[in-house]
Amino acid sequence: MAADIEEQPAGYDRLVDGSHATGIAEIAARIAQRRPRHVVFVGRGTSDHAALYGAYLTEIRLGLPVASASPSAITLYGARPDFSGALVVGVSQSGGSPDLTEVLTVARASGALTLAVTNNPSSPLAEAAEFAVDVAAGHERAVAATKTYTAELLALLMLVEGIRAGDGAIPAEEQAALRALPGLAARVIADDGAAELAQRYRFASRMVTTGRGYAYPTARETALKLMETSYLPALAFSGADLLHGPLAMTDPDVPVLAVVGAGPGGSAMSDVVHRLGERRADVVTVGAHDVPGAAGRLDVPAVDERYAPLLDILPLQKLALSLALARGADPDAPRGLNKVTATR
Repeated sequence: MAADIEEQPAGYDRLVDGSHATGIAEIAARIAQRRPRHVVFVGRGTSDHAALYGAYLTEIRLGLPVASASPSAITLYGARPDFSGALVVGVSQSGGSPDLTEVLTVARASGALTLAVTNNPSSPLAEAAEFAVDVAAGHERAVAATKTYTAELLALLMLVEGIRAGDGAIPAEEQAALRALPGLAARVIADDGAAELAQRYRFASRMVTTGRGYAYPTARETALKLMETSYLPALAFSGADLLHGPLAMTDPDVPVLAVVGAGPGGSAMSDVVHRLGERRADVVTVGAHDVPGAAGRLDVPAVDERYAPLLDILPLQKLALSLALARGADPDAPRGLNKVTATR
């Protein structure tokens, strides 16, 4: 898992420059030409969190409504929804889960434009889709996904910005910002703050993660990583949902990880952190600036809110790794889990 985390800056560089970027741009141009009326995402686990990030990008940057497909409706109940006019995007590290493949197969048969975003371009999911994006993360050693998650995020970002451009060509200013990401990611990974924080949480019995907007997928992915590597019960909430009831369970014994970046999402989280502080919750934020009410912060560079998920998750991956080791678990091979999970 440590090696996979360390390889992420190189993965960013590999996607942003060269043939992979050209391939994503070509697909983005063809999707833009088809002018889908809405977008439907489907994924499981970590890839579902990447799909959620793609949903925010799509609605905010493209102005298209987004839905999440329910694979069980198709595979268990035999439903055949009419996906005509939609772009249906399957996101999967392995591309090997039968239920996701079935959704894309049904969607394509009903006239949808289908796209697979996967680390395995020869997978059943990729073969079922009209278009396939290879996230080019390389072999991932650990069961817990790290570098494939961020590769999916970056591929979706490049795809959406290419569609927004109309011809797949990301504007020069945007390209320059993307090319800065590998260096920024390397700086974040080199920081030892997450390993130090792990000692503080070694004996925690539960944890809460929270964020809003583009940061919400980060909160959800963090909770999953903590649960699957450290076996630590972790609940993820949108900052808004946290205030609608779950806030009542927070107290000094329940650590809270709050992703607070720039932009509207980060601004909206300020009140959440303040309210948590009133309850004397042990709050640590992830972001570039200190937030009143928080007891600590994992530092990440200040970037555009759209790019922040590619950096914010890195210290949280390191936290999950360090916490698992501190609690005597094996983060490379969590009990009961396999690299490819086949569901129907």
